[in-house]
Amino acid sequence: MDNAERSESLLRLARACGVGTEYWAFDGTERHVAAPTLVKVLGALGVDASTPTRVELALLHVEDDAWREPLPPTVVAREGQAVTIPVHVPDGTPVSVWIDLDPEAGGGRRETRQVDNWDAPRRVDGRMVGRASFEIPGDLPLGWHTLRSRADDGEHVATLIVTPQRLHLPESLEHGRVWGLMSQMYSVRSSRSWGIGDFADLAETSWFAGRDLGADFMLINPVHAGEPAAPMTPSPYLPVTRRFVNPIYVRPEAVEEAAYLSAADRSLVEWAAEEAQTLNTSSGPIDRDAAWTHKRSALEVIFAAPRSAIREAQLADFRDREGKGLEDFALWCAIKETRPTGEWPDELWDPTSPEVAELRVQLADRVDFFVWLQWVADEQLAAAQAAAKAGGMSLGIMHDLAVGVHPEGSDAWSLRHALATGASVGAPPDMYNQQGQDWSQPPWHPKGLARAGYQPYREMLRTVLRHAGAIRIDHVIGLFRLWWIPAGSGAKEGAYVRYDHDAIIGILCLEAQRAGAVVIGEDLGTFEGWVRDYLTDRGILGTSILWFEKDHEGRPLAPEHYRAMSLTSVTTHDLPPTAGYLAGEHVELRESLGLLQAPVQEVRNEARAEREDMVRLLAARGLLGDDPSERELVEALHRLICLTPSKLLGVSLADAVGERRAQNQPGTDQEYPNWKIPLGDPNGVTVLLDDLVTNPRLRSLAAAMNQR
Repeated sequence: MDNAERSESLLRLARACGVGTEYWAFDGTERHVAAPTLVKVLGALGVDASTPTRVELALLHVEDDAWREPLPPTVVAREGQAVTIPVHVPDGTPVSVWIDLDPEAGGGRRETRQVDNWDAPRRVDGRMVGRASFEIPGDLPLGWHTLRSRADDGEHVATLIVTPQRLHLPESLEHGRVWGLMSQMYSVRSSRSWGIGDFADLAETSWFAGRDLGADFMLINPVHAGEPAAPMTPSPYLPVTRRFVNPIYVRPEAVEEAAYLSAADRSLVEWAAEEAQTLNTSSGPIDRDAAWTHKRSALEVIFAAPRSAIREAQLADFRDREGKGLEDFALWCAIKETRPTGEWPDELWDPTSPEVAELRVQLADRVDFFVWLQWVADEQLAAAQAAAKAGGMSLGIMHDLAVGVHPEGSDAWSLRHALATGASVGAPPDMYNQQGQDWSQPPWHPKGLARAGYQPYREMLRTVLRHAGAIRIDHVIGLFRLWWIPAGSGAKEGAYVRYDHDAIIGILCLEAQRAGAVVIGEDLGTFEGWVRDYLTDRGILGTSILWFEKDHEGRPLAPEHYRAMSLTSVTTHDLPPTAGYLAGEHVELRESLGLLQAPVQEVRNEARAEREDMVRLLAARGLLGDDPSERELVEALHRLICLTPSKLLGVSLADAVGERRAQNQPGTDQEYPNWKIPLGDPNGVTVLLDDLVTNPRLRSLAAAMNQR
């Protein structure tokens, strides 16, 4: 159907499968998704729409789908609300339905009530199927329950999840607001780092920021795991898994066993540290491969050292708790270590193959090592959160959840039942990137995720939230719909695929409430207007960036008109730090990289006008004197966001020290050193954590935030 028109049947099929056939573009026009794109996206969902006949067959199949399931694969309800569900049985046979309650919610059994809601039987796959309706009680506790049915065709099981109506804010936000720092953690190095910022640096920075600066949170980049061997992907937003942690952030000397090494082993660790620590003061791009090579050699020495009985028991408990997911991830790391580059043969891409089973035995020692790395990383993350709280932070570490994972990573390998193949996630064209974006990440398969009882999603959230006071969801709109780009197509040739947002957001609220964490959604970009209201109703904060907030005339939005339920900041990691932005360096950078769609002088004029509009607003609010310095401008912008009603205020650590270089330039890969820029001063000279304590710009900006 490459040349097919958008037939009514194709449109019906796409909509029935959750594929958007139209969307509103950033310029306000409605765009129709081309028929070939719809066919390809449906194919990525496992629906064959390659010919008109197959479209009709697929329509019939979709209509019968629900009748094939004795129970819905997953039922998600809100606390306090009864839900009626369909139960399918051979026509004319009785059925009973009950609920085994979540052990974490107290356990036990609850019966359900059949309700009068007669539907005519339906012939499905050559047999008559009847439908009964049962009511899930509205007084069930929050949690992950098991729904069971029994009929003549046997017993069936489904997942029942009861989620909060609304995620309640902590006291510090319910009746007040707080500010915190935003940091690319890998860029903040100390004299004791191993060439890259680590969890020990995070602990010290957070403690200092809470105790001396009055900050209440530290937002960091995603710390999801990357490749176990060089070459490592620089972007923290393209991890191999979102469930586990990148051991590159482990501080070897902070592992308990490091204190008890023999003299010979201690020398090996010290030699590796000396090599790595020569990288700390370099103002050039951070070299993750070099840092990890040195660090891994030291960690292997520490891993081989004896552990006490208590420590062995703690490691065993961690391994048992994380279960098969951890074992599979560690095995993938062990295999990837032997094949760091090049494609894997098909048999290795199947985790259940005999070849993989054989490698599980052959590589058992390396699997043990990678399991151990996760354990010590988890301990050091816990220590960082404890240090943040000890320093007086009300929230502590705010973790960042990436949109997706590397197409050849661990999750893509072990979660193939819940991820879609044949498509990647991205974004349609917008005012900042008119070619669209392809992030290369495989999306969740909506039905695959539901059939898995949302367990992969739950396990991922529990890991990220375990040592967090808050979590930021990158591209939170992706929990409602994602822009799917079929394999082999350009970023413009995609379509939106919808998700069960009630289920996904509800589970997020449930896990965050259990962890006692605040949730912030990065709700920038193109989206439907009701989405923000929905997130607010569920207790999830949004994101406001000063430069992006405009009134109906395109001028800077008055601070009193900002949302209260928001994390508001002057800048974001996809823009240069504020000093660079004020100087128009974002325009010059994009021009040098060939990313501008309009003439460069036109874009320069727009940037100059934007700056002048902002300066006028600052002056009108009494925040700026005549002929201000760059530092005064940066502080005035932060005083401006203090005039908003926003619950959370974020300050980029790069802004606080006068850094000008961008961490990331969207639309580039190798053309710019994305995610490799170490924290530096206005001249690009490296600023170490050791020097932050006395940094006058940082202390002055913190004082401004504390005067709000």
